Amino acid sequence: MSRSPSSRPSGTRSVSPAAPGKAARGGGAHAIRIIGGDWKRTPLPVLDLDGLRPTPDRVRETLFNWLGQQLDGQRCLDLFAGSGALGFEAASRGAARVVMIERNARAAAQLRANQARLAARTIEIAEADALRLAASLAPGSFDVVFLDPPFGDAVLLTRALEVAAPLVAPDGWLYVESGERVDPAARPELAGWSVVREGKAGAVFYHLLQRENEE
Repeated sequence: MSRSPSSRPSGTRSVSPAAPGKAARGGGAHAIRIIGGDWKRTPLPVLDLDGLRPTPDRVRETLFNWLGQQLDGQRCLDLFAGSGALGFEAASRGAARVVMIERNARAAAQLRANQARLAARTIEIAEADALRLAASLAPGSFDVVFLDPPFGDAVLLTRALEVAAPLVAPDGWLYVESGERVDPAARPELAGWSVVREGKAGAVFYHLLQRENEE
């Protein structure tokens, strides 16, 4: 039986896997703050890299309201991890396993530093091409997959959806953040999926999808 998301509706995203060597804008850093769970209010440094796009805090808060606040025992994949905001948030809220994939070497190093700072034993960080590594993972091996590829690349979004959807367990969730609305009816790679929650914050469209029940 499908798990229903909370009815209560409102972070930092990914460096493009195609451009891992982009220089930092001024080489500085800023911070994100974990919203809930064991590490609530903990600030985490984030590098100021080209392509590293902060997801609005209210979007992250909304998403975890939809997912029911706690993710006790769940397996999560943050496919284009960037700052790891969603992955660290999931681990803070009780996820049993969180895999973060990030190709940019500096961003991956910052993820590892933040993991060490939190002593986060449930987090695994892979410095790798997200699509290539995802294609090697077992189908149905995650309860929640966070998918937020760099905006503006329609081909990358399609390919990411193709590799991410099979990784979600039968009653699991696929979260998609993009610069455009995602309509499963218009996407063959999302055949059999439906959007159960969605929202928009500025230029960011965010969606929570689940497989349709087969009677």
